[in-house]
Amino acid sequence: MAEEVKLMKGNEAIAHAAIRYGVDGYFGYPITPQSEVLETFMAEKPWETTGMVVLQAESEVAAINMIYGGAGTGKRVMTSSSSPGVSLMQEGISYMAGAELPCVVVNVMRGGPGLGTIQPSQADYFQTVKGGGHGDYRLITLAPASVQEMADFVGLGFELAFKYRNPAVILADGIIGQMMEKVILPPFHPRRTDAEVDAECPWAARGKKAGRKRNVITSLELDPAAMEVNNERFQAKYKDIEAQEVRYEEYHCEDAEYMLVAFGSSARICQKVVEIARAEGIMLGLLRPITLWPFPSEILSQYAYQVKGMLVVELNAGQMVEDVQLAVEGRVKVEHFGRLGGIVFTPDEVLDALKRLIINPTK
Repeated sequence: MAEEVKLMKGNEAIAHAAIRYGVDGYFGYPITPQSEVLETFMAEKPWETTGMVVLQAESEVAAINMIYGGAGTGKRVMTSSSSPGVSLMQEGISYMAGAELPCVVVNVMRGGPGLGTIQPSQADYFQTVKGGGHGDYRLITLAPASVQEMADFVGLGFELAFKYRNPAVILADGIIGQMMEKVILPPFHPRRTDAEVDAECPWAARGKKAGRKRNVITSLELDPAAMEVNNERFQAKYKDIEAQEVRYEEYHCEDAEYMLVAFGSSARICQKVVEIARAEGIMLGLLRPITLWPFPSEILSQYAYQVKGMLVVELNAGQMVEDVQLAVEGRVKVEHFGRLGGIVFTPDEVLDALKRLIINPTK
């Protein structure tokens, strides 16, 4: 069958991919710059074609708790929001990590703090990869850099979430959510039958059947010794994810003398920077983390022996740069360049920062 190619926004691609992947339910609340996700669901009416539940909750707090309930039954459920709305979801996300429930949360970032601006930002990096809620937990975090990846990461997010029984986040920014590009939509997959859900999710709360113990979905454990056992199991799982699921993209890194590190829309801009720099004779490469957690620390550590300096380029005041610095352990100079408030840097600004901060820092 011929590929189905469409022109659409990143937010729209999220919704179309979810329908085609066989997602059981979406619960969300509109907030710029991700409102098109819910709007697309309402326009497509998947409840008439696949039986998918789509519901606008009364708040983000309500939406994440609906996700908790749906995930507890083994269903594929998701939500989407933007920065302030995701802040409201943090308690529920921590509960789901503690209850080991799979789900997908989409955050199309806007500028902050507070209500900030509706313009794009990447300032939710800390919140997402360091744990925005309470307790020792981790979130599998995918950072799309194109509309195509917005669509592709819906399926990948659910695959990883169910494989490890852990929430997964698609961490995009306002540029990726709002930009329009060609996208190849995934083929239609039917929603799983009840028997398939039972087989895939024997832990789910779907009514006690004869011959098995009750399934209890909770993150509460009042016995401290038992809670420590739970947390040790979580940490072992996180180490397994770090060993198995690191994803990144290299761009002209094989002979690079200097390196840019960027994710999402910043990485798109940095590709152009690499082209301009090489035309000037500067051997520049780009490493794009695709998983922000687990973070590609090992490959960055290896490049610390090759390059003379790294510039971390982000639409924030400096967040991912800390993980890059930890990865290279002081073996190479690492600097940060970013812009704030929704202003997007140009390739020339990035190249100027590279020359000023890394190549000729004394001038």
